[in-house]
Amino acid sequence: MHSDTKAPLALKLSAIGGLVFLLAPIALIFLYAFTTEEKSYQFPPPGLTLKWIGVTMGRDDVWQALGLSLKVAAIATVLAMVLGTLTAAAVARSRFFGREAISLLVILPIALPGIITGISLRSAFALLDIPFSTWTIVLGHTTFCIVVVYNNAVARFRRTSGSLIDAAMDLGADGVQTFRLVILPNIGTALMAGGMLAFALSFDEVIVTTFTAGNQSTLPIWMLEELVRPRQRPVTNVVAMAVVLVTVLPILAAYYLIRDGAETAGSEK
Repeated sequence: MHSDTKAPLALKLSAIGGLVFLLAPIALIFLYAFTTEEKSYQFPPPGLTLKWIGVTMGRDDVWQALGLSLKVAAIATVLAMVLGTLTAAAVARSRFFGREAISLLVILPIALPGIITGISLRSAFALLDIPFSTWTIVLGHTTFCIVVVYNNAVARFRRTSGSLIDAAMDLGADGVQTFRLVILPNIGTALMAGGMLAFALSFDEVIVTTFTAGNQSTLPIWMLEELVRPRQRPVTNVVAMAVVLVTVLPILAAYYLIRDGAETAGSEK
């Protein structure tokens, strides 16, 4: 039974205050992306202009950092989707000794502080004499991207009725056909949501990247360097605005995919 009781005014004001506290800094990023002042942050801005968007578009260092971030995020997401799905299938559909321990180890990288993961990876690369490259960044990002995909996939696997898989196998379907025609339609939205969240996490990751990138600069690393040695402050805000849009859109899409996929075909009621 749903209650029609309205929320108290104090609760509404608290919710509004919390939203303002969270969103006001993001609003300032958007505001200062269009300021006419180049070297400082004045409030209110002395004027507004669109020129910084053009200046940002003409900066080669921005495009190089953006390209590296997109490349790393795309590869890390693909690896995470493959490895996370396989691990989730093994944990959710099988019973074996150490299953819970494996589940804990899979989610551990996202529970640990990023600096611990970064130092561990850097030490491992040094021990194995692996030079820093795009692939060392990808490996670092994949460690926590797997967790996001795994959590989404394992939850959906557990809600998918095992009788569907058994029925498909009884009717003569092989493993590939069962996965393509039965399993994938049931877990597809969860995988897409996990992949989008993984991409967003990888795209704006800083701490692990700092320890695994060497002399390369992803977009978040570039932004940190620009804040330390600023040349054109509004350019940093234009890039930050783009990062907000790139990361928020996949998260919103993942939210709607998870919500719309809550009722799984053939799931146990």
